[in-house]
Amino acid sequence: MEKDDPWKWYDGQWTANKRCESSLSSESFFIGTLRLSCDASKWRVCELVTQSVMDPWVGCAEGTFSSPASVSVHTLRPSEVKVVAMMGDSLIAGSTQATEQTARIGEDPSPRMQGSFPDILKSFNPDLIGYSSDNRNHDNSLDQSTLRVKAEELPGQALKLVNSLKSQPEYYSPENVAFRIKEALDILYQEVPRTFVNVVEMQDIDLLLQHYDLGLSTNEPRNFCDCLVKLHNSGKLSAYNISRDYRNALQELVYSGIYDKREDYTVVLQPFLRNLELPLTAEMPYLFTYQNSDYGVNLRAEARSSGLKDFGSEVTCTERAPSDTVPVSVHKLRPADIKVIAALGDSITAGNGAGSKPNDLVGVLTQFRGLSWSIGGDKNITTVTTLTNILREFNPSLIGYSTDTGHQDTPQAFLNQAVMGSVTGDLMAQVKRILQLMKNDSRINFQEDWKIITLFVGGNDLCDYCKNTWSSAHSSSDLASILTFDVACVRSAAKVHQTGSSISFEEGLSRLICKCVINPTDNSAQLSELKALNREYQKRTHLLIESGRYDTREDFTVVIQPFLEDSQIPRDKHGMPDKSYFAADCFHFNVKAHSQAARSLWKNLLEPVGRKTMNQSFDEPIYLSCPSKDEPYLRTYKNSNYTYPNNSGQATSVAPVSTETTVAPSHKPSMTQVSLQTTPSITGTTREPSQIYGSELLCKDRTPSDVIPNSVHSLRPADVKVIAAVGDSLTAGNGIGSKPNDILDVLTQYRGLSFSIGGDGSLRITTTLPNILREFNPSLTGFSTGKGNLEKPNVFLNQAFPGALAGDLPGQVRKLLDIMKNNTKIDFQNDWKIINLFIGGNDLCNYCTDSAHFSGINFAKRIEEALDILHNEVPRAFVNLIEVLQLIPLRSLYQDKKLSCPRTLMRMLCYCVVKPSENSPELEMMSEANRAYQRSTQMLVESGRYDSREDFTVVLQPFFRHVQIPILENGHLDTSFFAPDCFHLSQKFHTQMARALWNNMLQPVGEKSDFQDVTANISLSCPSQDQPFLRTFRNSNYTYQGADPTADPPENWGSDLACEENLPSETVPTSVHRVRPADVKVVGALGDSITVGFGAQAKNLFQLRTQYQGVSWSIGGDKTLEAVTTLPNILKKFNPNIYGFASGIGKRKSKFNVAVPDSKAKDMAEQAGSLIQLMKKSSKINFEKDWKVITLFIGANDLCDYCMNKETYSADNYVKHIQEALDILQEQVPRAFVNIMQILEMKGIRRIKKNTIGCALLQKNICPCFLKLRDDSPELSEMLRVNREYQTKLTALIDSGRYDTSEDFTVVLQPYFTNTIIPLNIMGLPELGFFSVDCFHLSERGHAEMAIGLWNNMLEPVGHKQNYNNFTYDRNKLKCPSSDSPYLFTRKNSAEEPEVTPGSEAEQSIWAAVLIAIAGVIVGAVLVLIMAKLRFPKCRQHDENPLELNGIKL
Repeated sequence: MEKDDPWKWYDGQWTANKRCESSLSSESFFIGTLRLSCDASKWRVCELVTQSVMDPWVGCAEGTFSSPASVSVHTLRPSEVKVVAMMGDSLIAGSTQATEQTARIGEDPSPRMQGSFPDILKSFNPDLIGYSSDNRNHDNSLDQSTLRVKAEELPGQALKLVNSLKSQPEYYSPENVAFRIKEALDILYQEVPRTFVNVVEMQDIDLLLQHYDLGLSTNEPRNFCDCLVKLHNSGKLSAYNISRDYRNALQELVYSGIYDKREDYTVVLQPFLRNLELPLTAEMPYLFTYQNSDYGVNLRAEARSSGLKDFGSEVTCTERAPSDTVPVSVHKLRPADIKVIAALGDSITAGNGAGSKPNDLVGVLTQFRGLSWSIGGDKNITTVTTLTNILREFNPSLIGYSTDTGHQDTPQAFLNQAVMGSVTGDLMAQVKRILQLMKNDSRINFQEDWKIITLFVGGNDLCDYCKNTWSSAHSSSDLASILTFDVACVRSAAKVHQTGSSISFEEGLSRLICKCVINPTDNSAQLSELKALNREYQKRTHLLIESGRYDTREDFTVVIQPFLEDSQIPRDKHGMPDKSYFAADCFHFNVKAHSQAARSLWKNLLEPVGRKTMNQSFDEPIYLSCPSKDEPYLRTYKNSNYTYPNNSGQATSVAPVSTETTVAPSHKPSMTQVSLQTTPSITGTTREPSQIYGSELLCKDRTPSDVIPNSVHSLRPADVKVIAAVGDSLTAGNGIGSKPNDILDVLTQYRGLSFSIGGDGSLRITTTLPNILREFNPSLTGFSTGKGNLEKPNVFLNQAFPGALAGDLPGQVRKLLDIMKNNTKIDFQNDWKIINLFIGGNDLCNYCTDSAHFSGINFAKRIEEALDILHNEVPRAFVNLIEVLQLIPLRSLYQDKKLSCPRTLMRMLCYCVVKPSENSPELEMMSEANRAYQRSTQMLVESGRYDSREDFTVVLQPFFRHVQIPILENGHLDTSFFAPDCFHLSQKFHTQMARALWNNMLQPVGEKSDFQDVTANISLSCPSQDQPFLRTFRNSNYTYQGADPTADPPENWGSDLACEENLPSETVPTSVHRVRPADVKVVGALGDSITVGFGAQAKNLFQLRTQYQGVSWSIGGDKTLEAVTTLPNILKKFNPNIYGFASGIGKRKSKFNVAVPDSKAKDMAEQAGSLIQLMKKSSKINFEKDWKVITLFIGANDLCDYCMNKETYSADNYVKHIQEALDILQEQVPRAFVNIMQILEMKGIRRIKKNTIGCALLQKNICPCFLKLRDDSPELSEMLRVNREYQTKLTALIDSGRYDTSEDFTVVLQPYFTNTIIPLNIMGLPELGFFSVDCFHLSERGHAEMAIGLWNNMLEPVGHKQNYNNFTYDRNKLKCPSSDSPYLFTRKNSAEEPEVTPGSEAEQSIWAAVLIAIAGVIVGAVLVLIMAKLRFPKCRQHDENPLELNGIKL
């Protein structure tokens, strides 16, 4: 390296003795003689590089350059001082003059110089301007001091110093010049009305230099602009840098928009001088003509000097005409049909360095967008070859291309929205910007104009790959159209300037720009990995496009143009990389490479798919191809007769239905005429891509109110300005636009198609509520468009998300309000808003896992919380509360095995709905829950709580209350109305939902349709002349029913029962399977404190241990059934002479109730013996002949003590002890029907809390193993597991048939306690009225519910018994025996083979296999989803962490 080379390689870094113009890398680099580490907040001096130990300052120092600079002199840092000056007495101050004078008289100045003030400041800021004691970088004009100055001379020195300061470069810095221009513009803006201000951009530096050279040639030297001329003549790049900085500062000022806030004032930058050339020169003092101007490209002097005389091309094509009519198919698209061009990408497409001079490193930062290969539009095809200029030979009216220089936000960039430094993850922002520009430009007919969009990105991804380990996280969705040079090309280009062992600055810079590609050594593992990644990028891009994903419409396609895939670096005649194709950084393309890239792209466009050039050589001439007469189209897979190798069964797109086209003369924008009509019957066997989902609105009166209404009851559709929505995946749009069988795509949220909030297209092609409302008010805002999750800006006021429960609504509403209040498009206080709330599917799908938490009351409470927030904070709002849909009909999709529905996935989605068998108690429970959800929301709105203000209301829209699933002629369900998972809804269904919702909104309250037939031809209603408003309770003359009046507390907990089948058998039956309720003459009971009525009527703790045996559920006989509900009192309705029941308080009248408080399973054999002895001794019964019902209920105390002795209280021992007792009864008791009660599910007891001594202290001590454990603790998990083991092993014992060997004896398991449901009050809290004062034992009300549950189980067939109990007070809940089955049900008379009941050994083995299968499915699904960068919502947990089976949620 030469001694005077401004760049040096030092300790692995570059040093530069020049001012930093811009940061080229996030790495540390050198500025001046300092190595600096850049971050967003400061410049930190790390090390000073010195040339000699004799330099005056050696070693490290630290200082900071504040960003931004201090605004107060009181916070000024030494490093911020840029200029130092002096006045006064030079001898005292130690000025330069004083140094020179003292030197002349023989004094040594060194001691004074090394400690001078400027030198000290230079240690903080080496760029300091001012006088210097060592005559380096000093400016005598800043030293106005003189020897022995007098005080009266100081004003004169000050005046000279001010003039000197004004002449300093800092005074004329681009920032300061722009600031002074701003001051002038501000005055004009504030004081002058109706003004158009032209700000003329300064001329290009080349023009000044031409002027200077012209003066020299004519011997008329111009003594102007010496600063720039001297810099230019010295070979410095600073002249161009300064010129560029002035231009950029001026552009930033004008483009900031601060002068465009008034309608009568603007400032426009006029850049006509930028590329102006002097019309007359010494060599050519004539007016220019074609002949004397050597017509052709005239890009820049450096291009001509390097031998690149022409970057233009010749188009010889004769077939340049457009299609006779504007084509409707992209496969029939001619070049002349294209009207709009756009591009996305990185710095290559932005044109960085394309027109920069050789060795002009700073010029690489300039974005020459007009020269960009795929989008540039500078000059014409004869001078600049770009895709734009080629296409303009076919259609001169083409628009969208970029011109000149500037970043993506400048007007001249237009639809070239490539951004320097972009990676694939940045493409979405570019796409959104292009769409916005296209839609808002009046010259572009967005719907009708054909567009060509070029996407080129990936270089920066490769350059950054080593920062993050290459993994499958580079999904195909992130690699759209990544087509890059081979890695070897990039490495070769970077070494253009490398010679011998020295390293040039250009290669050093390339290492900074793309270190992941340049730094690895040849044949290294890192380089091999890089090459593999490069190929993987290309491979996955092909897989993405060849999937056929983008060929489902007739008017859209994506084609890979692979000319760069196998290309090699251009080389010169010596075989070395040809640097003439690259900018000064040896990385970006110059105009020569851009021209070749444009020719190659055009060539690819006309080559058939499957036969495109993949290894285009840049160092050979490339001639422009022409469309042939036989194949005049841009080539696609279809017009190439090409079949994607990865999608051999690809569907062929169908052209849009019946469109009329108009001839497009002179490329004038044409409108496609599409018939507007409501889609006729949309039932079909398949979902065609071309299906029309639009509607026709025939309303004549679409005007808003004359004055903006103050009352929601006078709100017209056209008055609505804002629309919003909250909810779950149905509102988020999951799977609406998914292709059939593309199950993974159900995770895609098609928000623009959502029935209540989507805004894609227009009403004629997409029916949604916003598109209907936009027919009344085109300025409606708030709707969502496109696809994406909540993080995407296009979702706007659609704050629904997949998996949402009713409990998530308050959070969604809070986020919604935050957006509304802070969005400039919305006048929050004055704009009328429609807010749609639709929720409940996920709550219902979780109901069976925790029926208490997901009860109808709790569901309404959570909606109420969200509506309360809206009611309290949102002015001028009409809220649609859409009633929860009927989920039960969706079961038929799961049950029809001939459909292609993913049944395993459906079980995961909504196990509680699809899994129960027909006519089962579980299914009835779910149906009742669905109805309860609907009733609870009705009651909420009917309460009138949201009609306390004139500008707010909530209206229930019930169109989903009853749903009819469409059936085809072959009898199968029409799955085209559903997404591929057969659970979410397709666009067909959403179309009908939007129409039904709109019609509901116009129907009077009280007369709204509550039936949805999705196959019906639904026409859109119109507001009537008499009622032009959205209907509310008031303008419907409707009176709210209000909440049900509070009934008086019941006098007792009795029941009513009047059964027709109440007679005994004609003869006493000899078989237990023929016993009627009236045949029973004796009752008995075994158990613990529950069976003795422990504390059942206690009012305080002192009465807790009292045994209220007369009201005991299974054996009490106090009063009558109308006053006390117990099993004996029920049986007395059939046989008034029944015997054995207990009565009163205490043991004195307990009779055949042998239960004992605190008993455990081990005590049951003893109790069985006691019962037998009592029965045998009793003279009131015939022990051998009388039919007996004996009830055994035990196990709570065993569970409560399990943790103290796990072996003693194991499930095996529990069942063993019960078996011992049952064996005794079987052996010794004739004619007996034994009820064995399933042990209750204990976890619900943990939720029962009350701020009393009994509940706070006694409850946990009564059952420490269950009630003292922490939530989510391993111990609690073990207790829950053991609880289930008790149930399953007891079930297995009874199902074994051990007690079905005799005709006069049987044991029947009554399972209604299997899934214990803790009753809730209206506030959603546990209803403590069912429990005694210790919050553990049952009250009389609880005993009554247990008796009802037991009796109803006895009348239900084995295998179809209800395994839960609905704790709701109703005197008429008791069942009656039927005439067909008048007997107490046993396994034998249930008239069916033994079913696999919950917990049986058979079930355990079945479920083992099922769980293994499900585990395999889940593991496989997870692997697939991870690879696809998809994630299912995690299962939620509520309170006691209920099991949630839906891996994917609504």
